[in-house]
Amino acid sequence: MMEKNRELGNILKSMGRVMVAFSGGVDSTFVLKRAEQELGASNVLAVVVASELFRNEELEGAVKLATEMGVPIQKTEIKELDNEAIVANTPESWYHSKKMLYSHLNQLADEKGYPYVLDGMIMDDLDDFRPGLRARTEAGVRSVLQEAKLYKQEIRDLSRAMDLPVWDKPASCSLASRIPYGVKIDREKINQVNEAEKFIAKLGFDMVRVRHHGDVARIEVVPEQMIEVMESSNKIYLKLKSLGFSYISVDLRGYRTGSMNEVLEDKTLNVDVG
Repeated sequence: MMEKNRELGNILKSMGRVMVAFSGGVDSTFVLKRAEQELGASNVLAVVVASELFRNEELEGAVKLATEMGVPIQKTEIKELDNEAIVANTPESWYHSKKMLYSHLNQLADEKGYPYVLDGMIMDDLDDFRPGLRARTEAGVRSVLQEAKLYKQEIRDLSRAMDLPVWDKPASCSLASRIPYGVKIDREKINQVNEAEKFIAKLGFDMVRVRHHGDVARIEVVPEQMIEVMESSNKIYLKLKSLGFSYISVDLRGYRTGSMNEVLEDKTLNVDVG
């Protein structure tokens, strides 16, 4: 692990000046911190991208964290719901979403004079369904954690040793990942999922997904907390009912990333999960 971290340092040193796509998650935070250590804050720019498909709280948290780290910040935004290929919500929509993001970042990097754009993709992503990898490669964006062969647990361990506050932060993903393929994405569905998950999280459930099946909400929490969900069932039912769901269920298999991908017959497709 330490040898991989040293290799990451060498990779970063060779770049000189970098822009980091910064979400405030454990992976991009580690990239940003290591870039700042190796290149100095004046040679690193944290770009925080607002999106209609991610929570505002994620954006605000990322800005706050980058500020505390003493790294220059650039806030920008993309309008994914203006792109029909994304709204269509097919497995290929994830490719188009990442393509929009990386194109935007490359344009910004050219304007600001940064020769490299870095993201936070890790080795674990190579074993998952992620068309974003193709969009990343096409855009020439560098996944330095993959280049250094670093896995999620190693990054968490290194981040903890560096006292990074997000070392144990749960993974987050586009809210669109809660909607079944073939069902068009719109602001109403995104808002329903967002408000439902925020409410349940405030009850003490850190790992929660609310999958949107029309008038049915399918709740995923870790198996150890299923009894607690039932103990809070009345509160959850009333809240989700007020959001427009007629039926509320708990998935007996519990929380897992990419559960919407389980219906895909073609496992060769690369699909981002959340």
